[in-house]
Amino acid sequence: MHPPDTGDFGRPISEDDAEDLLRCICFKTGPPRTLGAELEWLVQERDQPERQVAADRLAAAYDHVRALPLQSALTFEPGGQLELSSRPAATVMECIDSLAADLEAVRTALAPAGLTLTGLGLDPYHPPRRLLHEPRYDAMESYLDRSGPSGRAMMCSSTAIQVCLDAGEAEPGPLGHGRRWRLAHLLGAVLLAAFANSPFRAGRRTGWRSTRQAVWASLDPVRPLSPPLDAEPRSAWARHVLDAPVMVVRRAEGPWYLPHGLSFREWIRSGAPRPPTAGDLEYHLTTLFPPVRPRGHLELRMIDTQPGEHGWMVPVAVTAALFDDPEAAETVYRAVKPLAETAGSLPAPLNPLWVRAARHGLADPELHYAAAAAFTAALEALERIGASKAVIEAVAAFHERHVLRGRCPADDLRLPALTEERGT
Repeated sequence: MHPPDTGDFGRPISEDDAEDLLRCICFKTGPPRTLGAELEWLVQERDQPERQVAADRLAAAYDHVRALPLQSALTFEPGGQLELSSRPAATVMECIDSLAADLEAVRTALAPAGLTLTGLGLDPYHPPRRLLHEPRYDAMESYLDRSGPSGRAMMCSSTAIQVCLDAGEAEPGPLGHGRRWRLAHLLGAVLLAAFANSPFRAGRRTGWRSTRQAVWASLDPVRPLSPPLDAEPRSAWARHVLDAPVMVVRRAEGPWYLPHGLSFREWIRSGAPRPPTAGDLEYHLTTLFPPVRPRGHLELRMIDTQPGEHGWMVPVAVTAALFDDPEAAETVYRAVKPLAETAGSLPAPLNPLWVRAARHGLADPELHYAAAAAFTAALEALERIGASKAVIEAVAAFHERHVLRGRCPADDLRLPALTEERGT
């Protein structure tokens, strides 16, 4: 008897093997030792940001950027957004210094073309324009179009700062993986509110401090959601992944197949249109977009890209301090624990806590109080984790300018003639 044909994608996977694989690859426990960050940027005209960069100019500039000897991984998103992903770093300063050096090199390479990296969570001027045409993005666009226009905006117009942290220790405590998983979903709303920086879309104010988060939350009914927080993290995530609908079935040749309402669990059980493999499961994971995604480590995906050349350093430093310094982790957990009552039973980012964070930022009194406590704890911890004087001063300045005043970067953003309120 011959095994089922799966083309070039490997051996079929069983349901039990899929659950075991998800438990093993998504939560790798141990003492937190490394962190990383992924920085996404809009690339705009330096002198006329409202003018869309021609595709051929952008492609020529990116050829120069690709030739740079960078430490970080360089990639480009479907709409031409530029992304730098640091290597896993042993300290917060190793992470920040390597990214800072690469960003300086990228900015220098873009300058002769009159282009610059812009720190906004969402393109405030232009409709989505897809520049990359690959099977993954063709399929993703078609699939997400079933739910509305948010998929194209997510793919082509949004940028974020992702902070990547070790999953945590197996044992309970401030650095335990269960505590860090819960902290990520409660503190995550506070980070979203504090760093919200996308109040405009298509030339107008939207009424959201983070329109980027509003866009991501409306991608489709399942893909942007987190699993329930009241269950053991490994089991809850495994169930969530296996019961989530499959976006695409990859093919070696021709367009990829887009199923309707087929969960990964059902795909395993039916074996049609071909039996899924471990590679298919790993690919399926990349098509789920919750605000906290376990990938062996934890990806915190809720922070808007920040303004200024060095604004990105603040959320990276604050997040590292609050998760990896035991004293700060315990302090901030006590501060954000009451937010669970506000969140209620709905998953992030659809629950009231996350919606208020995206819409109101730190103008929300409860989130303002939690952010003040979080930044105070972070400032006390930064020296302990080896942050430089310049980084500590940048965090202190953000704390004074925004957090203490109940404001976020979106409250400072002004674009000429873009003032009319409208929905997303």
